[in-house]
Amino acid sequence: MSRNGALIPESKQALQNFKYEVANSLNVDLKQGYNGDLTSREAGSVGGEMVKRMISYAQNNMNGSSSMMR
Repeated sequence: MSRNGALIPESKQALQNFKYEVANSLNVDLKQGYNGDLTSREAGSVGGEMVKRMISYAQNNMNGSSSMMR
């Protein structure tokens, strides 16, 4: 597997859709393809918000499985 390859290939499209959903909610004009016209702040806000939402989702869905992480 390549270094940047997805462990679950089907997740690639889901993450792309998630990225566009987050960008839309932040009013960032993210287009398919080249987005070099975005500011660093805009691009970073999309990535940061994605991470924030993924962490929140994971925390809300742990259901006591945190004991397995010890």
